[in-house]
Amino acid sequence: MSSKLRWGVLSTASIGKKVVPAMQQGQYTSVVAIASRGLAKAKQAANALGIPTAYGSYEELIADPNIDAVYNPLPNHLHVPWTIRAAEAGKHVLCEKPLSLTVAEAKTLLAVRSRTGVKIGEAFMIRTYPQWLRLRELLTEGRIGEIRSVVGFFSYFEMDPSSINNQVECGGGALLDIGCYLVHASRYAFGQKPTRVVGLIDRDPQMHTDRLTSALLDFPRGQSIFTCSTQLVPYQRVHFLGTRGRIEIEVPFNAPMNRPTRLFIDDNGDLFGDGVTTETFPVCDQYTLQGDAFSKAVIDGTEVPVSVEDAIENMAVIEAIFNSAKSGQWESPRP
Repeated sequence: MSSKLRWGVLSTASIGKKVVPAMQQGQYTSVVAIASRGLAKAKQAANALGIPTAYGSYEELIADPNIDAVYNPLPNHLHVPWTIRAAEAGKHVLCEKPLSLTVAEAKTLLAVRSRTGVKIGEAFMIRTYPQWLRLRELLTEGRIGEIRSVVGFFSYFEMDPSSINNQVECGGGALLDIGCYLVHASRYAFGQKPTRVVGLIDRDPQMHTDRLTSALLDFPRGQSIFTCSTQLVPYQRVHFLGTRGRIEIEVPFNAPMNRPTRLFIDDNGDLFGDGVTTETFPVCDQYTLQGDAFSKAVIDGTEVPVSVEDAIENMAVIEAIFNSAKSGQWESPRP
């Protein structure tokens, strides 16, 4: 295989407009084709993004023998169906989060991956971003003692019913769109599965999506609590608290492209912040890093950053939160 993986992009979705230019800057990635449901739209996107080939259907793109891998940023309910079709065409697939809408749906990809021999990964770009890798180092070295609590918040404001994130039948809503990051971050920090969860959901009366969701996750080593919303002031922050200190990630998920990111370490417990250490990370594109990490895994024959198994574990927690909101009781994730 060449030193660069040749990528095709399914759909001209808005997230692709952020991810594709970033992937084009990668050391191991080359975006060579993009597809839409109409050729005119695909050509327009290809011209805007500097992609050489445009296809008027997803089928044509995945049939192209000159494409090694597919990036799938389609609406949530189309993630698994088109990931399967791409894999069966022999393409490696990096699929946007959440990988599926249910645990059962995600598990179908295990057999597909085994049968086709391709690599399939979920696009949680935080797993390859410097501040999150540094968090792992700090937790491993015991900088804040034993981690016991994760507290997170992630929100934005979007009331447009035509937005895919506000269409419940397409997998819209706060928990699937952004709460999945908070679930993933909690599992990443503890390095464990929660044994049980409680969820509380407020749904939009017209669109029926969960517009405000909070959850409590009970891990063997501690607890995680978070709130996510599609109808609150935009904000995001995650705190990791241990027996001797805490770590705070300032902009944990949408790392800016025009300024450095910061991580705050408090290992003396002063309530006014005296003695807090600030670590600053130079500007870089998390989507470039994500694309390169997946491409290099394919080229080197190693594991992708976020595997199907990992995605199933995350979806099991999300599914349990939804179940708890309905039952009003603790629910256990069942991957």
